[in-house]
Amino acid sequence: MGRPVRNLSKRTQYSLRALYALARHYGRGPMLIEQLSRDEAIPKKFLEQILLGMKSTGIVASRKGKGGGYSLAHSPDSVTMGSVIRMIEGPLAPLPCASETRFRKCDECPDVDTCGTQMVMRDVRNAMAEILDRTTLAMVCARVDAAREKKEESPLMYHI
Repeated sequence: MGRPVRNLSKRTQYSLRALYALARHYGRGPMLIEQLSRDEAIPKKFLEQILLGMKSTGIVASRKGKGGGYSLAHSPDSVTMGSVIRMIEGPLAPLPCASETRFRKCDECPDVDTCGTQMVMRDVRNAMAEILDRTTLAMVCARVDAAREKKEESPLMYHI
């Protein structure tokens, strides 16, 4: 059994969870780090680093003092999963030779123009980009809300 081609880092997973919470709270003012940390089960110190990084890239905004905290800098329906993941992880491509923005020939590849692996990995990259670039934070939150509603509506089934 091999290992996955690529996993999202803990930083990215936590960043996305924080962004979903901020998206749900959008338009109601900033959220305190303490509340985000508690609600999303993200270690506070790590969350502070994550939010500072996202502030420097302009995805979140902060306000100091009473009533302060963090909020999304843009509407949840304008922030895509692709932009967030690229911001944190870098290119979506599973191999450097399949990247659009940071192409680099693999050391072991004899001819990138005829490499079957590169061709397929480019297709993988394109499929991932298509999904991630059309999926917004608002869309993810709506899907999660629908799944939660469905889960609450379904009666419990006990089997003996």
